[in-house]
Amino acid sequence: MLHDAVTQLRKVGEAIHHHTGIASAAELVSDPVTPGQAKRYEFSANTGFLWTNLPFLDRIRQAATHGFDAVEFHDEACSTDRCELKEVLAQTALPVSSINVRKQETFGCAAIPGQVDQAKRDVDEAIEIAEDIDAGAIHVLAGLALGQAAHVTFLKTLRHALVHTDRIILVEPVCAEEMPGYFLRTIEQAADVISDIGHPRLKIMFDCFHVFRESGDLMANFSVHASNIGHVQIAAAERRAEPFPGVIDYGDLLPAMRSCGYAGRFGCEYRPVGATEDGLSWRDTFCDDAVLARGRTAGPLTSRPET
Repeated sequence: MLHDAVTQLRKVGEAIHHHTGIASAAELVSDPVTPGQAKRYEFSANTGFLWTNLPFLDRIRQAATHGFDAVEFHDEACSTDRCELKEVLAQTALPVSSINVRKQETFGCAAIPGQVDQAKRDVDEAIEIAEDIDAGAIHVLAGLALGQAAHVTFLKTLRHALVHTDRIILVEPVCAEEMPGYFLRTIEQAADVISDIGHPRLKIMFDCFHVFRESGDLMANFSVHASNIGHVQIAAAERRAEPFPGVIDYGDLLPAMRSCGYAGRFGCEYRPVGATEDGLSWRDTFCDDAVLARGRTAGPLTSRPET
């Protein structure tokens, strides 16, 4: 059954390549690498979930020390000295995959009727930060809201974001189990938002944990919406922990996503069972051994207390 599903996804990926120029499955999914070769996959450390016992800037340093390819933020950059942040990013040479707008108590407000002005201010702030640190994408959080008025408000905020930056704008379905009352709940709802706006830079943040818990079959949902997916995040279905094989087997899923045309990084937004660094061996299946070895043996980067 899995072989048939992957074969079907390969066909979808080849069709995407034909029409868009995105790398084909054969180019994206290579044979197992040997030390010294390029990695098959790149992973982005989510600072909202990994090394949360440390100050924000030290989380970035730890991501570099432990061999991650990039970082992605929640809204930590909004309250961090910009010069210090840019210094750490330069020191670690880690690109920033994405940042969130301010979360606040309502988990964003982009879809909350009556808060349009605040939502636009939050978007403008995130745009200014993203362009200053060269973050690839901005995740616009919808907030706790329901109904058609919220849908209209969300579209208005997203159009504002798209007009004021050339960055990718992301929207993320969040399962009801994790965040009751959040406006954007299902992958289908996110696709409807994208369809209503019709802009090529508006994409879905495909968080595997949320999509699985809310909508089920990950490969089926991914293949249907592949052309609209701008970023993928991974975690175990069990307790949202490290993505070791379980109900979700990323050893099968990630190659299938590659075959479907996805060429981006995989964001690591999971809750470590113990110390973050003690649970990183799941990457061994996907990464160049030489790169991981360098990361594990690297000395700690210079840190100084945050103010």
